[in-house]
Amino acid sequence: MNDTFSSLTLPRLITEPIVRAALLEDFGRTGDITSDAVIPVEATANCAIVARDPGVVSGVDLAGLAFTLMDPSIAISVHRPDGSRVAPGDTILHVFGPARAILGAERVALNLLCRLSGIATATSELVEAVRPHGHARIACTRKTTPGLRALEKAAVRAGGGANHRFGLDDAILIKDNHIAIAGGVRTAIERSRAGAGHLVKIEVEVDRLDQLDEALSVGVDAVLLDNMDIPTLTEAVRRIGKSAIKEASGRITAKTAPAIAATGVDIISAGWLTHSAPILDLGLDIAAP
Repeated sequence: MNDTFSSLTLPRLITEPIVRAALLEDFGRTGDITSDAVIPVEATANCAIVARDPGVVSGVDLAGLAFTLMDPSIAISVHRPDGSRVAPGDTILHVFGPARAILGAERVALNLLCRLSGIATATSELVEAVRPHGHARIACTRKTTPGLRALEKAAVRAGGGANHRFGLDDAILIKDNHIAIAGGVRTAIERSRAGAGHLVKIEVEVDRLDQLDEALSVGVDAVLLDNMDIPTLTEAVRRIGKSAIKEASGRITAKTAPAIAATGVDIISAGWLTHSAPILDLGLDIAAP
């Protein structure tokens, strides 16, 4: 397995510490005592990770890395890279090498691959749901698994989505609690503008049209239109026009997203993509000797 990567694959500098920590967690204090007892040390295995359900894969390189961190002699052959659509029975990657090492890495490899492929699949479903209804892009949020944000956001990209902020230092996003403590929309925006660097964008969250008007009177780069019904959202989009990026959020599903996209928003953000997407069912099959 080589270390080259595409725009959908994170560099090893980022991924290796995460995969290594997951292996160490699984190995505990003494390692895989089951395989050590059952499998001869010289045994080899020829395996394939295979799709059980249809979907979009993400985390393929991470799965391969889990195996090669266990034993660098393990050979990995990728058949479906990140972003690929798979059907039941499709082989995603082949694994060949020392059997003990392969079995030791199996669960970590599948945990990562199934989890991230589930996120990519859910994102793809939302992307396809809105495609005929406007130009809106599907975006994730910061509602990610602690320690796995970079991986989960890469999975969103593999599913055709876009990334929102990676962290609190990416951009200024004034939310309802900021507004409540600051004393109002205008005050919060003015303070943000005074403290922001020249490259820092400012977005404000509103859930009422009077808040939107106040935000537009001061000027912002983007507006997060939160939990608005379709008539209110449509009017909000009209008022904003081209003066700011229009983002919609709140109770986004494949059923509700088309109507939201049809209002003309630019971004539809959904936190559940990274905190509640079901896994994609994948399995490791061992070839008969």
